[in-house]
Amino acid sequence: MTPTSQPQTLSRHASVPRLTQAVAPLTHAVQAINERGEREELHIPAERPLTVYVDRRELVTLMTLGAHPELLVLGYLRNQRLVDSVEEIESITVDWEVNAAAVATRRGIARIEERTARKVVTTGCGQGSVFGGLMDEVAGIHLPPAQLTQAELYGIVNAIRLQESTYKSAGSVHGCALFQGPQMLVFVEDVGRHNAIDTIAGWMWMQQPAEAMQGSDKVFYTTGRLTSEMVIKSAQMGVPIVVSRSGMTQMGHAVASQLGLCAIGRATNRRFLCYSGADRLVLQPELAQAPPVPAA
Repeated sequence: MTPTSQPQTLSRHASVPRLTQAVAPLTHAVQAINERGEREELHIPAERPLTVYVDRRELVTLMTLGAHPELLVLGYLRNQRLVDSVEEIESITVDWEVNAAAVATRRGIARIEERTARKVVTTGCGQGSVFGGLMDEVAGIHLPPAQLTQAELYGIVNAIRLQESTYKSAGSVHGCALFQGPQMLVFVEDVGRHNAIDTIAGWMWMQQPAEAMQGSDKVFYTTGRLTSEMVIKSAQMGVPIVVSRSGMTQMGHAVASQLGLCAIGRATNRRFLCYSGADRLVLQPELAQAPPVPAA
């Protein structure tokens, strides 16, 4: 997958699962009445259910845009802590005719009934629950050292501003991206920010060699607010710096502070707020001044 959200051809590797490349329309044309009483046609984001079956056992139904469903399912299993490595998955097959994703594992998922019995309702749109306790594994996460300069932050914000997106044409979706320095590695949109970050997690797992796709030199960007589950998912991916166009919740702040994760919110144009992990941000206050406007 490239920064323009098109599927990327991945080299086959013995440990990489087989994925279909199911496609579905991302937008849908509708008629609406505007403030002048005029009828006009516009496009709105598609939203469709995707029921996930693991070894023929129904697991969950995700509401999704459907841009990269196989990577979404892979990342979902990763971020729900149901699988520990990509080698555990043999294949993921998505069929939009029946709105289903069939996951075949190599050796099954241990204690899957017990591990999926307890759900926590989240703040996410497009995905309403996570399995197990959100805080169960936070203490075991140790983020690598990393820093981000203010100039690099502005570069990230500008790259998102220039990115062609479904949001610009249809609105009503969240976007997430993964950066390595100034380079946008991948950009994903979905009806919920959790779907988007899960898709990126799946994409990271599919890159080979795996050693080249560690999170230590990456920055995660989201248009959505930084809640506890978004912070935890970023940390599980090994990414120590997150940037959001939106704000941050109290629990998200508490988790980020505990992990030493750098959480930057309200990042638009030259404005931002660093909520936690300020030691990872190299400030350059002089860059915050707007450039002079040339005389007419």
